[in-house]
Amino acid sequence: MDIGVFIPIGNNGWLISKSSPQYMPSFELNKAIVQKAEEHGLDFALSMIKLKGFGGETEFWDHCLESFTLMAGLAAVTERIKLYASTPILALHPAITARMATTVDSIAPGRFGVNIVTGWAPGEYSQMGLWPGDDHFGNRYDRAAEYVTVMKELWHDGVSNFKGEFYTLDDCVLSPGPANGHIDIVAAGQSNTGMKFSAEHAEYNFILGSGVNTPLALSDTTATLVEAARETGRDVGALSLFMVIADETDEAAQAKWKDYHDNADHAALAYMAGETATDTTSEGSSTARTISLPEGAVNFNMGTLVGSYETVAAMLDEVAGVTGTKGIMLVFDDFLEGIENFGTRIQPLMRSRS
Repeated sequence: MDIGVFIPIGNNGWLISKSSPQYMPSFELNKAIVQKAEEHGLDFALSMIKLKGFGGETEFWDHCLESFTLMAGLAAVTERIKLYASTPILALHPAITARMATTVDSIAPGRFGVNIVTGWAPGEYSQMGLWPGDDHFGNRYDRAAEYVTVMKELWHDGVSNFKGEFYTLDDCVLSPGPANGHIDIVAAGQSNTGMKFSAEHAEYNFILGSGVNTPLALSDTTATLVEAARETGRDVGALSLFMVIADETDEAAQAKWKDYHDNADHAALAYMAGETATDTTSEGSSTARTISLPEGAVNFNMGTLVGSYETVAAMLDEVAGVTGTKGIMLVFDDFLEGIENFGTRIQPLMRSRS
């Protein structure tokens, strides 16, 4: 079972709390995290893209690095771990993204992939005059399908004459291509439409866990992906996303979690809730709906594993046993400490990693 880390490209990671670790993003921090992950045998690291934060007292995600340039730097200082960068399809043309991906692949041959971000928060793009209007909520996966098709044509053939609704290319060329003629695609759709897109175009799809200490809550969503992949006949697997808050005892870990929750940054949460509410067309299981937060929620309704090192190891093994799961992607309250404790205290106890 592959294990990866969702690195903190934005300030304060994934806890919207005034009492959680407060830090700015930097190359040095992410380098330390990814090198430590590689040292402990983790298989991949992925960085998101966020172009406007949520504010509040913690200025949550108001300070973010850019994904491709960060991963290019990390590619040069790692040797084995696979790296995924995220592309905001409304801000980067697919021909440019294809060329950037090939460039990073030349730094780390065979170790690079691209995560497709269709864009659910209008404020990120309207600030640059790039928001295409609310029709995007209904056709964003059609746009994404064209986007990936263009990139794959350039990677495989070195030329694209694609003509679609969103992109038109005229003898567009790319050389050199990726080392293996292929670059993996990751997506994060939680709706049926998003799952269909992943089944047709991606190698992996994020599946968002939910609840606290309910590792099997994602089973139905994963089953939807499995069925979608069966219909396309492609090998597409789930990367299950969980936050880990671990300590020596269950009680100590639960105390940390309660403290984070009790000190939620409500102003940042309110801004985020407003952004997610703009998509009135989304299905109940869509990404925007999944992370639409009740007041006081502190980590995007993300599946959260809270407990002793032994408790967390057992729950991760449960996740690994869900049919269709190819990997688990982890976030931590304190990333450097979390990666170290995962590598030395949790991973050795996991049957799925032995």
